[in-house]
Amino acid sequence: MSHDSNLSRQDSNLKADVQAIEGGSIPEASHKAATEKTMEEMQAQLAAARVVDPGLIPGTWRFIQFHLVFLVIACCSGDSGFDGTVMSGINAMKQYQQFFGLKDAGAKTGIVFGIYTIGQLCGAFPASYLPDKLGRRWAMVIGNLILIFGAILTATANGNPRFLGGRFLTGMGVGLAGAPAKSYLAEITPPHHRGRYVGLLNCFYYIGQLSATGMMIATQKWQNNLSWRLPLWIQVVMPAINAMFVLFCPESPRWLYSVGKTDEARRVLAFLHSSTNDPNSPLIKHEMDEIIRVIALDGADKRWWDFRPLFRTRSQRARMWMVVLIGAFGQLSGNGMVTYFLTVLLRIAGITSQSKQITLNFVNSVTSMIGAVTGAFVVDSFGRRRLLLTGTTCLVVILAIASGLLSNPTTSQARANAGITFIYLFMVVFSFGWTSMQALYPAEVLSYDMRTKGLAFLTLVAQAASCINTFGLPSALAAIGYKVYVIFCIWDLFEVVVIWFTVVETKGLTLEEIENVFENPSPVKYSIELAANNRATIKAAHAAAHDAV
Repeated sequence: MSHDSNLSRQDSNLKADVQAIEGGSIPEASHKAATEKTMEEMQAQLAAARVVDPGLIPGTWRFIQFHLVFLVIACCSGDSGFDGTVMSGINAMKQYQQFFGLKDAGAKTGIVFGIYTIGQLCGAFPASYLPDKLGRRWAMVIGNLILIFGAILTATANGNPRFLGGRFLTGMGVGLAGAPAKSYLAEITPPHHRGRYVGLLNCFYYIGQLSATGMMIATQKWQNNLSWRLPLWIQVVMPAINAMFVLFCPESPRWLYSVGKTDEARRVLAFLHSSTNDPNSPLIKHEMDEIIRVIALDGADKRWWDFRPLFRTRSQRARMWMVVLIGAFGQLSGNGMVTYFLTVLLRIAGITSQSKQITLNFVNSVTSMIGAVTGAFVVDSFGRRRLLLTGTTCLVVILAIASGLLSNPTTSQARANAGITFIYLFMVVFSFGWTSMQALYPAEVLSYDMRTKGLAFLTLVAQAASCINTFGLPSALAAIGYKVYVIFCIWDLFEVVVIWFTVVETKGLTLEEIENVFENPSPVKYSIELAANNRATIKAAHAAAHDAV
C-alpha cells in the first residue's frame, strides 16, 4: 500500500476514532489486539487520544510538580558539569599547581583528569544492574552519595593519593547516577515533549559549569589553598539535592509495571501525562496498552556483568550502534579539547593571564548553555537526524577556520582573538547539535529490557572515548598545538557521513513505537517515512476533531 493511500485510509478512520473516544466506547485493548496493530494505526490512535486528553495543563499544580521532578533529576547532570569545569578552572590556578606540584598540561595532569574517567567507567557496572533491581530513584541516591563522599575527599586532600581517590569516587558516583537519570526522564515524559525534557537534562551540565566558573572567578584571586578547596566543597550541593528529594518523586511507570505494580504504574502515568489525572483516560489506556505489549513481566536481564544480550539480534545491534555512535562521537568531536583544556587553548592563542583565562572559561559556559538550551527546545520539531547532521557539518567548517587562524596567532592580536571567537562558536554549535542528543537519543532508542544495561554501556563507550581526550590531548596539545584542530576537523567530516547513512529518526514516537522501527529491515528509511506520516496523522486528527464538533 502506498504512503498516500495509507494517509487516505487513516483520514477516513480518524473521525470515527475521535468520536468513539469522546463517547467512551473504546474498551482497553487486549495484549493480542495491541500486538496486531500497525505502526500507522498506533500513531492514529495516539493522535486521536491526545485530541481528547492533551496532557498536563500549563499553570496547574501537577504541571508545576512535573517540572519540580525534572529539576531534581537534572541535578544528576549539573553535578557532572560542575566537576568537569571545576577541574579545568582549578587546573589554571597557581595555588593548586604549587600545592600538588603539577602543570596545566602534561602527563601528571592527564592522570588527575583521567582517574575521574576511570571512576565513571567503574560506575557503569552497578549502573547496569541497580536501576532494574532497586528502581531508578534508589540508583540515583546511591550514585550521588558516592559522589558526595568523593567530593569531600578531594576538598580535604593533603596529598596526591587522597585527591586521586576522591576524584575516582566522584567519577564513579557521576557514572552510577547519570544512567538512571536518563532512563527515568525518558520513561516519565510524554512522547511529544520527550526531546525537550530529556534534552534539557544534559543542558544542566552547563548550569554546573556556570556555578563552578562563576565561583572561581572570585576564589582564584585568593592567595591561599581555599581558592581551590572551596569550589570542591560546593561540588556536593547538586548531588545532595537529588539524594534528599528524589525519593519524593514518583517512580518510573515502566519500571513499576516490570515489577508487577500495574495499578501504581497506571496512576503515575495519569498523574504525569493526563489533563484529568484519570487512570481510565483514553490517552493513559493507550500508553498502558503499549507498555503491556512491549515489557515482559519478568523484567530485564539481571546478569549485570554480561553485555552480550545487547547484541544478539539484528535490531539489538542496530540500537547499540546508535548508542556507540552517540557515546563515541559525543566525546571525540573536539568538545573534550575545549571543555577540559580551554586554559591551554587560550595560552596557545596568546592569552596567559590567569584571571582572564578563568573569566573566558565562564563566558564559554554561558554561550555553550545558550546553544544547548536552544537545541533542546527545537529537537522535537527539528528532528534528531537533522539536528545532528546540521550541527556536525557546521563543526567541520568552524574547525577548519579556527585551525587556520590559530596556526600562528602571535603574528596578530586580531588573528588570535578571531581564533578564540571560533573556539567559542564551536562550543555553541556543538552544544546546539549534540548536548541534548547525548542524553535523549540513547535513552529512547533502547528498548525497556535493554535500557538500563544499554545506558551503562553508553557510559563505558563515552568514557573510553574520553580517555583519548584526558590522556592523549595534554601531550598532543603540548607537542603539536593548533594541528590538533586539523585532526578533529577531518574526524568530524567522517562523522557527518556516518550520521547520514545510519542515524534513525525518532521524533514524535512513543518508546514502544521506536522498538518497531528497529524491527524493520531498513530502519533509517522507515523512520524518515514514519516521521512524515506522523506529522500528517496529527494534522488529520485535529481536523477530524474539528469536524466532529
